[in-house]
Amino acid sequence: MRAFVFPGQGAQTIGMGRDLAEAYPDAKAVFEEVDDALGEKLSALIWEGEQDALTLTENAQPALMATSLAAMAALKSEGVGVEAASFVAGHSLGEYSALAAAGAFSVADTARLLRTRGLAMQKAVPVGVGAMAALLGLDFETAAAVAAEAAEGQVCQAANDNDPGQVVVSGHREAVERALDIAKAKGAKRAMLLPVSAPFHCALMAPAAEVMNEALGAVEIVTPKVPVVSNVRAAATDDPDVIRSLLVEQVTGSVRWRESVAYMGAQGVTEIWEIGAGKALSGMVRRIDRALATRAVGAAADVAAAAEAVQAG
Repeated sequence: MRAFVFPGQGAQTIGMGRDLAEAYPDAKAVFEEVDDALGEKLSALIWEGEQDALTLTENAQPALMATSLAAMAALKSEGVGVEAASFVAGHSLGEYSALAAAGAFSVADTARLLRTRGLAMQKAVPVGVGAMAALLGLDFETAAAVAAEAAEGQVCQAANDNDPGQVVVSGHREAVERALDIAKAKGAKRAMLLPVSAPFHCALMAPAAEVMNEALGAVEIVTPKVPVVSNVRAAATDDPDVIRSLLVEQVTGSVRWRESVAYMGAQGVTEIWEIGAGKALSGMVRRIDRALATRAVGAAADVAAAAEAVQAG
């Protein structure tokens, strides 16, 4: 039993997906569809631009989705459609990639939603007011307690429960900086600020949640072909109305990745394929459950090897 998972922000690199587009016409068509939907050559930025420009939230989010959907298109052209998975899931923005892969959103709508989401998240908090930090070596309960102690009337929340030893906290910069010292005192192996442009997945993102509520309300969501494991619920759904409300909730809610992977394992999933750029999720999956096999599918050679593996067994 297999699941497909889709990466979030941080995985972006210049040149990602280019060999997919060169090797597979259907993959190239995905990038062209995203370019058309946004009215600009995002593909040129992805393949030939500057890393700083690609890393801007408004660009990184649709760019990572385009790369993931291009990999899915390449897989499909090799005879491996989304139905080869029993579940799909994505990390933060990757949940949109998962939904598009499962047919709940069109590629064009997903690109526009992620551009809107990226801009809204960036505008929600003035630059410098918020921050995020990774706490390594603490379990989620301890990290959440660290965040609560650090808040002191400000916002500081456990934003990403990535794996058993990696939790990200998010909120006001001063509170997050306090969390670093508290975490070290509670035995964290490392505690460090992250190079992000805004404090994602915390209450400070409320203005962005309002924007996404309106944007998602204007988009058609159909029943996905494969159940989608939601970040905020760490359980699967295929109900379009529930999907819409959970995506709004996701803007301010925690990414429950550790629980999402454990949920899929409990449902009988034995292998997880990371579709798109990078291998960060594969590393998290192995730390969550060593019994789960992982496969990264982000380049043309990966697609061919993955298709062979399906056909072989």
